[in-house]
Amino acid sequence: MGSSSIDLSSILSALGSSSSGINVQSAVAQEIALESQPMLLWEQQQSNLQNQASDIKGIESDITSLQDALSALKDPAGALAAMTAASSNSNIVTASATAGTAAGTHMVVVNNLASTASWYSTAVASGDTALAAGSFTIQVGSGSPITVTTGSGVNTLNDVVNYINGLGAGVTASVVNDANGARLALIGNNSGGAGNFTVSDGSGLTFTQATQGKDASLTIDGIPIDSASNTVTGAVNGLTFNLTGAAPGTQVSISVAPDASQASQAINAFVSAYNKVIGDVNSEYQVDGSNKQGPVAGDPILSELQSVLLGIGSFTSGNNVVNTLGQLGISMGQDGTLSVDSSTLTNAIQTNFSSVQNFFQGTSSNGFASTLDTQLNTLVDPVSGAFTVDLQSITNETNDLQDQINNFQAYLATRQQFLTNEYNQADIALQQLPLLEAQLNAELGLNNNNKNS
Repeated sequence: MGSSSIDLSSILSALGSSSSGINVQSAVAQEIALESQPMLLWEQQQSNLQNQASDIKGIESDITSLQDALSALKDPAGALAAMTAASSNSNIVTASATAGTAAGTHMVVVNNLASTASWYSTAVASGDTALAAGSFTIQVGSGSPITVTTGSGVNTLNDVVNYINGLGAGVTASVVNDANGARLALIGNNSGGAGNFTVSDGSGLTFTQATQGKDASLTIDGIPIDSASNTVTGAVNGLTFNLTGAAPGTQVSISVAPDASQASQAINAFVSAYNKVIGDVNSEYQVDGSNKQGPVAGDPILSELQSVLLGIGSFTSGNNVVNTLGQLGISMGQDGTLSVDSSTLTNAIQTNFSSVQNFFQGTSSNGFASTLDTQLNTLVDPVSGAFTVDLQSITNETNDLQDQINNFQAYLATRQQFLTNEYNQADIALQQLPLLEAQLNAELGLNNNNKNS
């Protein structure tokens, strides 16, 4: 009987190896890759959820910006309450108005401006020139006189300046140099008659009053007013008058009216913020090149938001000259975006300002701005809003998937170790086959020789 042999190469080939043995690392990797398919699916689900959360947060942020724009419109002290004050002669008086100041016209006559008292001394050679021993006094208004003594540590004009400025006496001292030398200059800290002060001569210095502290004198609507400052507040509620020049007998009209510019800017800011949000919604429903919509397209929260936004076109305040957005020149396009006819808006603000204000604010927080803000808040309320609940649900689902992934990764690690051990054992067995083949062939050859003898 002829000798026979085991075809080791065919066995190794069948096992996906070569005569060098099994590639254990490659074999295990292929097995693990096949078994990892569920985890890859979970990771894709996680990615989808993260995309949803990212888009929802972006929309939520834009809604918050829209609410900020609405707050400016519904605030009783906001843009729709802003007033402006115009002067017929800004060289004499200007004015500014706070929110809510009553509209109207005020007639102002400025007889004289408020002035600040100032004094100066005779000149000495320099600020470091020694002064004669002596003293002089400063008296501000009806206050107690303050005595400045020279010759005992306060020896020069520079010393005098430092001494006076450290007293808090109601005047400020400085050294002023001119062609004649150095002079001590004193100026009151406050304008008006109450800040007027006197200075006595002394220490070899003679003092001259440059200006006298006087109150401003003016009339507002014929009523005499004295003011220690050229900025007059409190005379008319909400108005501040800034006196810039004296002109006895000259009437200046100050006209107070709603600030149409601020109102227009606030309304246009609302339109821009609204268009950003409706644009977010539209982009989610838009189909991309892969024939797919945005990550949130199938979420009911998106259709709820869309319904709220598109519903503003039918809002009406009732019992008002301006009852709808259309009467403000604001129209809605087919895609839900708003556009503004500037001339119509400006005309509405200038001719029916109170009606525009009432449209947005209402009589008891029931105007357009408050109504839309309340509807939006049901979506973005940080505790119970639909967006908040949706994001929390996504977070919970993502965490659950992560738990599954973590557990499966632990299983795969154990599985990888098991497969590595199994393949290593198989590789060892295969590495022993040539020896077993030789032994078997030897035995078969021996048996054949015995049979032929």
